[in-house]
Amino acid sequence: MKRQLSFFRNAAISMALTLTFGQVQAQTAGIDGLRIEKMADGLSEPWSLAFLPDGSFLITERDGRLSRFNASGKHEISGVPAVWAKGQGGLFDVALGQDFATSGRIFLSYAKPAGQGASTALATARLQGDRLSDLRDLWVQPDPTTSNRHFGGRILVDGNGDVILTTGDRGEGMSAQADEGARGRVLRIAKDGAWIEEISRGHRNPQGLAFDAEGSIWASEHGARGGDEVNHIMPGANYGWPVISYGTDYDGSKIGEGTAKPGLKQPEFYWDPSIAPSGHVVHSGAMFPQWRGHHVVGSLKFDAIYVLDPSGWSQEILRTPQTDRVRDAREGPDGALWFLSVGDGAAYRVVSQ
Repeated sequence: MKRQLSFFRNAAISMALTLTFGQVQAQTAGIDGLRIEKMADGLSEPWSLAFLPDGSFLITERDGRLSRFNASGKHEISGVPAVWAKGQGGLFDVALGQDFATSGRIFLSYAKPAGQGASTALATARLQGDRLSDLRDLWVQPDPTTSNRHFGGRILVDGNGDVILTTGDRGEGMSAQADEGARGRVLRIAKDGAWIEEISRGHRNPQGLAFDAEGSIWASEHGARGGDEVNHIMPGANYGWPVISYGTDYDGSKIGEGTAKPGLKQPEFYWDPSIAPSGHVVHSGAMFPQWRGHHVVGSLKFDAIYVLDPSGWSQEILRTPQTDRVRDAREGPDGALWFLSVGDGAAYRVVSQ
C-alpha cells in the first residue's frame, strides 16, 4: 500500500469559460495550456455519461432521466425504468454494449423500487432513436432495504461484452462481508443475465470503476471520515470493509479492528481527509501524454479532479469554478477529459490549447 498526501497549491480562478484553468492551474497539471468547454447544461444531479459512435453522447440524471445530446440539443429518451429517487438512490450509470453498433444495446444501473425500499439493479435495453425498447433487468440485488445510502452502481463492459457492476453496503457495514445479499461487491454479470459471479467483496460504496491499459479493474470508493480508497480489483480478494479501514466513523469512533488484518487487501492509495470520490478513468495519454496511465478521479467534496500517478501515487489537483461536485470523469474518443458537474448541472470537456 502506497500513500501520498502532497496536495498542490491551487489558485482561485475567475477567467472566461474558455480559459478557466488559467496558467497557474495548467502548470500544476504539468500541461502548458488547457481549455474547458461546456457541452451540456440544465442538468439535475447528472450521474454518468457515455459516448455514441455518431459523436453524440448520453447523460443520466439521478431523478430518472436519460438524454441524448447532439448538435441540435437535448433529446430525452423514453422507456427508462422507474427509479427510487430518494437520498442517494435513482438512475446511475449508462454504458454501451460491445455490440452497440449493430444491436443498439445499452446497460443501465439504477435503484429499483421494492415496497418501501429499493435494490441496486442492472438492466439492458436497445436504444432506438429517442426511445428504449426491450427493457429488462439482468440482475436485481436481493434483500431490498429502505436505506437510501451506498448503492454503488458503477458499471463497465468487458472484452466479452459482459458487465462489471459495483454494489455498496447500503449503510450496513458488515453486509459487505456476508455471503448473502451481494452488498459491498464488485460483480461480473453475463450480458444476457444467464450468470453472475463475485469478483471481490469488502467494499463500502464504490462509485468509480475503470480498466487500465492491460485490462485490470480499478475502483475508487467512499470511506467514512477519512479512508477513501483506490483499489486494484483482484479476483477473490476481500478489501476489508468494515473490518479494516483508514477512516473513523462520523462520531470519531474507531471502525473495525484497525488498518490491516491478514487475508484482507490493502488499498493502493487512500485519502485522508476524504474527498468523496466519484467517476474514475485511467487515461490513455491521448491528447495529454503526461497523463498516460494516470488515474483521474472526481471529487464530490472538494470540488476538484484528482490526477494520480500510480508510479508513486503522487497527486495533482485540478480545481476551477466548473469542478463543483464532480460526479463522473471520462476520456472522450479523442482523448479529451470530460466531467460532470453536479453543482453546475453541466457536462464539460477539457482539451489542450
